[in-house]
Amino acid sequence: MEIEHKKRLIKYNDKLFSCSTSIAMELIGGKWKSVILIYLVDGKKRYNELNKLISTITERTLSLQLKQLEQDGLITRRVYTKKPPLKVEYALTPFGESLAPVLMAIANWGKTVAEEKGEIIE
Repeated sequence: MEIEHKKRLIKYNDKLFSCSTSIAMELIGGKWKSVILIYLVDGKKRYNELNKLISTITERTLSLQLKQLEQDGLITRRVYTKKPPLKVEYALTPFGESLAPVLMAIANWGKTVAEEKGEIIE
């Protein structure tokens, strides 16, 4: 695969970017966004499920990241209010699902790094 390297500007969501990689990192960059997305690849999850799966994230950070991912169109938030307790589920949108191969490749590479250079603590 060849990537074209030339000076240019790309406008996306009323922001200017110098590279398509910058757009991707705007959407999935940071410490938590890709982690949240990888847990949603295999199906919808409730807020508490995500909080338990990602044990090192704070509730405030999880909430903020979920809002950002929803705002960017990568996930949907569905609220069920017919009967208590209130139930909220998060799932990937078709746009978010288009990221699945990329996320799986990153996760597999990370697993290789962990096995070869790290220590896996169960």
